[in-house]
Order: sequence, then C-alpha cells, then structure tokens
Amino acid sequence: MNDHVPTPRQPVLFISHGSPTFAVEPGELGPRLRETGASLENVRAVLVVSPHWQTDGVRVTTSERPPTIHDFGGFPEALYRLRYDVAGAPDVAAEAASLLTDAGFRVTPDAVRGLDHGAWVPMSHLLPDATIPVIQVSMPHDLDTASALAFGRALAPLRDRGVLIVGSGSLTHNLYEVRRTTDEAPYAQRFATWNRDAIGARDIEALVDYRRRAPEASRAHPTEEHYLPLLVALGASDASDPAFLIEGGMTYGVLSMDSYAWGFGDAQAGHMTRLA
Repeated sequence: MNDHVPTPRQPVLFISHGSPTFAVEPGELGPRLRETGASLENVRAVLVVSPHWQTDGVRVTTSERPPTIHDFGGFPEALYRLRYDVAGAPDVAAEAASLLTDAGFRVTPDAVRGLDHGAWVPMSHLLPDATIPVIQVSMPHDLDTASALAFGRALAPLRDRGVLIVGSGSLTHNLYEVRRTTDEAPYAQRFATWNRDAIGARDIEALVDYRRRAPEASRAHPTEEHYLPLLVALGASDASDPAFLIEGGMTYGVLSMDSYAWGFGDAQAGHMTRLA
C-alpha cells in the first residue's frame, strides 16, 4: 500500500447507467445520484468498472487526465459536446493493479484510454463538479458472475484507502425491446423486484446463479455484460455493510434504472431505501 493520510472507509455503488441519453435526461435517478454524491466524505478517488470496456485480461487507466470517450452513435449532437473533465489517479491505478494481480488476474496499465460513457455519464450526475479523481478498470472478456464477484473482492481493500468503488451497468438491458412500448414491461419489473429481494437478503448464491434463478433473466439480459458490474460491486461489499436501493424507475419501458449502495450510514442515505 502507498503511504497516505488515512481516510474513512468508502461505500460501494452499483449504478444503472441506461442509455447515453441519461447524460441529458436525468429522470428519477439523476437527482438521487447527485444527492448520493453530496453525502460522500473524504473520497480519495473513484474506481469505475463499466461493461463498455472489455479486454483480454484487465487494463487499468493510468492517465493523469483521462479523456471523455463518446463510444456511441446516432444520438443527439448535444451528447457529443459533453465532457467530464476530471483528473486521473495513477497511484490508485497502481494499487488496483497490484490487488488484482495478487488475486490472479492478468493486469496491464493503459496510459491512453479515457472514460467511456458507462463511466462518465453516471459520474456526471454523481459528482458533477468533477473534483475527485477517477480511474477505470476494464472487464475481462471471460468474466462471469463468479469471477466478477472475485474481481470485486480483490478490489475491496481499496475502500479502506479512501477509494469509492462503482460498478456501472444496467439492472435490465434488453436493447432489442427499447422504445417498442411506452408501458413498463412486466418482465423487467419482475426481474428488478427479484434482484431487490436477493440483494436485501444478501443471497450471493442466488445472484451468482441469477441466470437460472431470476425470472426471465435471459430476456432481461440477452447478454450479461451489463449485469456483471452488479456482482463486482457486491463482491466489494461485505456482510456488515447496510444495503440500500436507490430507486431509478424504468426508462424506455424495459431499462430498469434501479441502483444499489452498500456501506452508507443512515444519515447519508435518507434518499435511499434500506434493504438490510
């Protein structure tokens, strides 16, 4: 561990980032993320894991000033003008790389890569002033639910070094059904409710095996890269952490924006629903 002033243990977040338009359409979740960010104290840096950066092995951003990546097409021009101009944290990147290497992951530093929309879009709501450094850690191509849990557990010691760990994904992510209806899809809500119950009970076995146990899991996630950051966040939490739901509603009828937090104090979490 690098020498630095001790900081309070930081919480863990899983944020549903939905569509890139979340950057300009905050909906229900945006204001709640802003309130969440305002309740944070003494954060040294933020580490984000996003499904929009998948690599052979693990890569970690080491840039002093990571650029904003607009990794999407066909959206309003206003989105492409947005920037999340934030400092990087090469020292935290080195610590994360060391922890992941010790856990058996193959890690490579990346001094060029910036922040994709799975990182900068939710961060623009959580910490809009961009005064806290941010690094991003890629997801290995071969990550599954069990190894995502181990990935989070490997990163967990960073919480005691002042690092906020954020898994950014989507609680439901069936893009084939986006905009096909203005009504909330019952299957997406059933899947979201199942997750709320499993997270509240800290049923790790069920969450790792969600593909078989959750209702209509394959429809909620035709591919599972947007679900895996939830397991990363769960792995970085521990049984002593209070679990909270940050309600986000449903966008485009099928994208649940529900998000989760672990390790906040009750005084910080007045806008959240305590689950355990």
